[in-house]
Amino acid sequence: MPTAKDLIDLARAQLGVKECLAGSNRVKYNTWYYGREVSGASYPWCMVFVQWCCAQVGVELPTRTASCTALMNAAKKAGMWVTSDYQMGDIAIYDWGGDKVPDHCGIITQALSNGYLAIEGNTSVGNDSNGGEVMERTRPAKSILGAVRPVYAVVLPEAVQWAVDNGIMQGNTSGDLMLDNALTRRQFVTMLHRYAKAEGKA
Repeated sequence: MPTAKDLIDLARAQLGVKECLAGSNRVKYNTWYYGREVSGASYPWCMVFVQWCCAQVGVELPTRTASCTALMNAAKKAGMWVTSDYQMGDIAIYDWGGDKVPDHCGIITQALSNGYLAIEGNTSVGNDSNGGEVMERTRPAKSILGAVRPVYAVVLPEAVQWAVDNGIMQGNTSGDLMLDNALTRRQFVTMLHRYAKAEGKA
């Protein structure tokens, strides 16, 4: 299963890609999505860029679409829609005018004190929603209508991964490591005993 970093790394590698000719919407992401070269005003590609990036690394979205609205609605039905505390790898859906109608989208790469950084297709400074280039943009939180949160592989901290690899931390019967739960004395001494066994001292 891919991580959010996998998606962001792939998207970042696309920075600077432009449609050819300018204003044509003729770009490799549209060719992939439609299975042929297309151009014209009927083919905006911000969502197609997101779909392409997700497909390349194996991130599953709730629907295959070129429409921000369609992805938003599918995400709501699938329980993948969030409206606050956005994270790396979330697919932000923007609403420029405050009318609750999706206008554009991007892949969130970083939370800032006053907004978010996101990699977006078909944008530019001066034409946010149809600018013809892949760019990393800064967006205020108030412009985000909500976001699709795909399921990503969890990357454990190094110490936790070591404890799991060495059998010291095993989690519950469902495999949940319960990393944010309080530790009982029983659990503590159990892990100490496992550590001692791993070191050949028990």
